[in-house]
This record gives sequence, C-alpha cells and structure tokens, in this order.
Amino acid sequence: MITNQVYLFFIFIANGIIIGLLFDVFRILRRTMKTSDFITYVEDILFWILTGFSILYSIFVFNNGEIRFFMFLAIGLGITCYMLLFSSFIIKTNVVIINFFKKIISIIFNIIKLPFKYILKLIKKLFLKPVSFIIINIRKNSTNLYNNMIKITKNKKQQKIM
Repeated sequence: MITNQVYLFFIFIANGIIIGLLFDVFRILRRTMKTSDFITYVEDILFWILTGFSILYSIFVFNNGEIRFFMFLAIGLGITCYMLLFSSFIIKTNVVIINFFKKIISIIFNIIKLPFKYILKLIKKLFLKPVSFIIINIRKNSTNLYNNMIKITKNKKQQKIM
C-alpha cells in the first residue's frame, strides 16, 4: 500500500516535471519568434489543455481516477524542482540552438534569393526602363502638344479681337 503511494508520488513528480518542460517549450517559442497577442492566447489555452489532459490521464491510468492531495503536492514539487534545477539551462540552450538554425536558414534563403534578385533587376532594366522612358516621352509630348494647342487657341482669339 505504501509502496504504491510512493510509486504514485514519483509518477506525479514526473508529471510535474513534464508540465514544467511543456511550459518552457512555450517560453522558448516566445523568446525565439515574435508572436501576436492572439497567438499568445492560443498558446496559453493549448498549454492549459495539455496540462489538464496530462494530469487527468495520469490520475485515471495510475490511480483509477481517485484524486488524492499528495498528487497535487507531487506535481507542485516536480514543477518546482524542474524550474529551479533545469529550466534556465534548457531555455538558454534551446534559444541559442533555435537562433543558430534561424541564422543558417536566413543565410540559405538569402543565397537562394540572390539570383532571383539579379534576374529581377535585369528584367527591370530591359523591360521597365524602356517602357517608362516611352511613357515619360509620351507624357512630355502630350503636355507640349496641349500647351501648343492652348497657345494656338489664345492666338486665334486675340487675332479675332483685333
């Protein structure tokens, strides 16, 4: 009987450690990626749902659905031990690793993007510059034509007056 309760106590300590680790996963995600408030709310809800399922699963599987005070004490002890002993190390290490991979992915993306950038510049140079040149000239010529038309009409009006 006592060995069964000690066994349950250690299972719920492990459950608390898993909850602490899950909490750190969300903390790591927030430190490495910018998230909107809505995404943060979704992550919080997801954390509480996963935590609730973990606790309920452990209660039903290991203790046939019986809830005891020492289970919550063990979960709290597991979370506390995890936070004091492992949390800062795990967060720092994972943030460094994720940031390293983000830099590598960024470098690879920039290398892949480089030829397309030059191709786009070439396309602009070959096609857009002549088109813009033509449009500018058409605009300039049409403005000159309009101004000439205005001058001619003014001259005709003045000639009629005289």
